[in-house]
Order: sequence, then structure tokens, then C-alpha cells
Amino acid sequence: MTQIGQSSTEFTVEMPATRATVTLAWAALTDVGHRREVNEDSVLVGAPIFAVADGMGGHSAGDVASAAVVTRLAEHVGKPGLDAQSIDAALGQAVEDMKTGPGVTDQGTGTTVTGVALAAVSGKPSWIVFNIGDSRVYQLNAGVLEQVTTDHSVVQELFDAGRITREEAEVHPHGNIITRAVGFHEPPIPDYRILPLQAGMRILVCSDGLSKEITSYGIRHFLMSHPKVADAADALVEAALDNGGRDNVTVIVLDVLSVAEAPATIDDLLNASGGKN
Repeated sequence: MTQIGQSSTEFTVEMPATRATVTLAWAALTDVGHRREVNEDSVLVGAPIFAVADGMGGHSAGDVASAAVVTRLAEHVGKPGLDAQSIDAALGQAVEDMKTGPGVTDQGTGTTVTGVALAAVSGKPSWIVFNIGDSRVYQLNAGVLEQVTTDHSVVQELFDAGRITREEAEVHPHGNIITRAVGFHEPPIPDYRILPLQAGMRILVCSDGLSKEITSYGIRHFLMSHPKVADAADALVEAALDNGGRDNVTVIVLDVLSVAEAPATIDDLLNASGGKN
């Protein structure tokens, strides 16, 4: 298990490309669970990027794979923002790192990864959400919880095809089989989604050790009932352990405290109207 970065109750990021100042708070927590001997999850918390990688259980050196991913992504910590090309490049470099990792066999090794990164999109402060595998990103906004990412898994494909219900998906025996990963000699191909940055929004990034133990209703309850990020992270992990803790459990709870955009200048107004006469 590798953790890069520490929790923060308030952190300000200047985003020159958007003329905005963003204030965040975050907390990260991980636990080996009740049935695993090794924690193969890794976590990265450090503006502008926050990510969870879940090393593949049952495969060689899953902890090496997850560590390689967060280590490469961590090279971007301290920047005012990221883009999809930078994330793609970091994941590609992580795959190369895995090839020489300790304990790796000819069968290779792999990991899921999911997270969010601050970005300037059309001049506006936004989150880039990315994922490979079945670790997830949720957003809570105005009391509404949304699963932002879509799992890359056999069960998700069966659900999308209408062959099983959501209730059947939650207990399906193939729930641990994913269809996309970082590693295993394959090029990493993330899905991306853009979320406009809004003050008051709360982001949850988690491994499937959480989402397989707690329903979306439970996740919303714990996020809503604990205003402080550290308390919410503690409550989520504790609930996952109380419900069985069958896998490693890792969570990041991330709050957007404020988004302050600089007022438009005279030059901005002139440019918007087509320039000076």
C-alpha cells in the first residue's frame, strides 16, 4: 500500500488559466479489511490530482501496480491544473514501471484507477474525472448523489444489456471480474468526464472495497451526515468494515469550499465585444 499526500482542512489553488481561486478540503483513509493479508490499494491526495488505485487481487504484485500508478500521477502535484493528455502519459509510464517491479511474473500485474483532477475547460475551473476498472467517483451536490464513473466490469456489461437488474448486480458472483485495467501488457485507456467546479460540491473517490459493502443510499447518508471530510471518511470506512470488510477499503472525501473567479477587466470586455474601435 502506498499513500502520497496528507489530509487537508483547507487548501487554496490558484488557476491562472481560469482566473479563479479554488479552496478545497480533503481526507484520505485506507484499511486492509478483514479478509486480506496485504493492502494492495494506493492513494494520492495533492492538488490538483486525487486518485485511488486498487491493485488486482489474486494477481502478482498488485500493490506494486497500484503504487506505480499513484507515483507517476503524483509527479503533477503542485501544478495549477491538468489535462487528459498528461493523465494518459502518466498511466503509460506507470505500465512501463510495472514491468520491472518486484514480484512481477510473465503474466504481468495490474490495477484499477480512478480520480479527479483540476482543469481549465473552456476557460472555466472544472474537474476531469477519469477511471479504468471498477473503482469509482461519486459526487454529492445539493443533496443529490450521483455515481460519476461507469464500472468496466462483466457485471456492468450484463446490466447495460438488460440481462440483470441493479439488485442482481450487487450480489452477482462475477462481481470481481473487470474488463479494463492498467497493466497486463495492455495500453491504459481511461474514460473521462468533465464536471463544472461548484462551491459546496463533495467528491468521493473510492475502491470497490467500499462500494461492494455499502449501497448508494448508505454512501449518501454518511456523506450527508458528516460535514467534516475526515469524519465522513472515517464513517464510510468503518461502515464498510462493519458490513464485512471483504476487501481493502480506500476512500477520499473531497470538498470544494469556494470558487472565486476574478472580475472581468476592461480588456476582457473589449475582447468579448470584438476589440477596440
